[in-house]
Amino acid sequence: MTDRPISGGCQCGAVRYSCEALGRPTICHCRMCQKAFGAFYAPLVAGRGLRWTRGAPAYFHSSNKVRRGFCSACGTPLTYEYGGEPEIAIGSLDDPERAAPVLQVNPADKLSFVDGLHDLPVRGFEPSGAQAEFMAGIVSHQHPDHDTEFWEVNQ
Repeated sequence: MTDRPISGGCQCGAVRYSCEALGRPTICHCRMCQKAFGAFYAPLVAGRGLRWTRGAPAYFHSSNKVRRGFCSACGTPLTYEYGGEPEIAIGSLDDPERAAPVLQVNPADKLSFVDGLHDLPVRGFEPSGAQAEFMAGIVSHQHPDHDTEFWEVNQ
């Protein structure tokens, strides 16, 4: 791993965190994770020494044993907490490449089409036309992938 600080946060910048180290990155296929992430699975990694550096997450108790942290301003999933070491959403890291998953868990709930996703055709970017015009007009309100001294949350 690199010596750069491990940091991350939500999409709007209201909640930021840092970690001392990362644990084993996984992909969870359970139905609760699918719903919590609004996705086919949840990429998670233990965040050792997790510390909130701006704001704090809101929580939803998805079961009697698990609570999930998320940004109450923009909805970004941030943590999975079960009483042990908290796990953080890999996509919320400023550099998600630092946590390539090495294990899949809860395969009983894995959606039937997940293993074939890599076979889907890819639509590339068209440098002209409606797609290019649309992309050229985007003004991002997303927090950058690094800590900032100040960030105004746009809602």
